[in-house]
Amino acid sequence: MAHGALMHDSVDDVAVVIHDVTSGDDIKVVTLQGEEFGTVKAVQDIPLGHKIALRDMAEGKEVIKYGRAIGRATQDIAQGAHVHTHNVVSIRWETSIDE
Repeated sequence: MAHGALMHDSVDDVAVVIHDVTSGDDIKVVTLQGEEFGTVKAVQDIPLGHKIALRDMAEGKEVIKYGRAIGRATQDIAQGAHVHTHNVVSIRWETSIDE
């Protein structure tokens, strides 16, 4: 199985899919260094360049990408789900709205 998603840091909650993904696909995840992370089953269709959840995330949890928080889950997110603006608010925008 060729890899289907790249994760930037070993602590990341998400990886970026490198081709369109269909619900039910087994997605092989590798690090940018080419190390295998494992396989995640997609539970939703995910377009090229979007994020897939590598683990379950509860509503309110900070979402980690690049080894740092990029956003906060606005609802529970299942492993294998599409992670995007419909279920995560950017910390950058959250901060600018509060100011």
